[in-house]
Amino acid sequence: MLIDSHCHLNMPELAGRLSDILAHMSQADIGQAIAISVDRDSAAEVLKLAEQHPNLYASVGIHPENPDTAEMSVDELIEASQHPKVVGIGETGLDYHWCSGDLAWQHARFTTHILASNHTGLPLIIHTRDAGHDTLRLLRENHAQQGVIHCFTEDKAFAKAVLDLGFYISFSGIVTFKNAQQIQEACKYVPLDRLLVETDAPYLAPVPKRGKQNEPAYVRYTAEFVAQLRGDSMATIEEATTANTYRLFSKLPVLISQS
Repeated sequence: MLIDSHCHLNMPELAGRLSDILAHMSQADIGQAIAISVDRDSAAEVLKLAEQHPNLYASVGIHPENPDTAEMSVDELIEASQHPKVVGIGETGLDYHWCSGDLAWQHARFTTHILASNHTGLPLIIHTRDAGHDTLRLLRENHAQQGVIHCFTEDKAFAKAVLDLGFYISFSGIVTFKNAQQIQEACKYVPLDRLLVETDAPYLAPVPKRGKQNEPAYVRYTAEFVAQLRGDSMATIEEATTANTYRLFSKLPVLISQS
């Protein structure tokens, strides 16, 4: 069994065919998926999905990309995280690719999420793009306790710094792309006990589905590529990434695969 540790099932292109997506998950032995929040509205949407489906779980957080999105306070994040199906804080972090200028608002938003994570014990789900130095700095300055760099796109040096903080690293379909040598080198470097896989659906479908709409069932293609890349068996990657997801997202109930 695999777990899709990061997807956006509330987005219209996926929500509109959720019954098919859930069936495909079952066929591919994807036992659970974590639906990720990016703003206040999506937090409500992913929680509703999680409440309606026993194998779906949710996060609460505000994505770093949009400066005009309504903020959530530390107290609001803490309160929302008390729901039994909320298992993580985020998606949060820093994005210097789409945002420029005075980014104090982005640093403040990220700090708010770090503080909420530290208080609740729920892991941070971190987006970082072209902002590795400040991402690490804010994690250190705020004594961030646990989390994952989702959809990893950095190099081995950044991976080492993240691992030194005790964090996990999650690979999406990007790792399967031909031009992703830097990410692939990092993937080979990450210890087996710190490795996660995800889809980031509906985006970034892995080879051989590249260019198509992504969905949680396709996380198996990413896991298969990671196994081949690292010289591990698929059974090893399946067991390790699932165990790691449960260890990090400790509110996620452990399932036993039926296959």
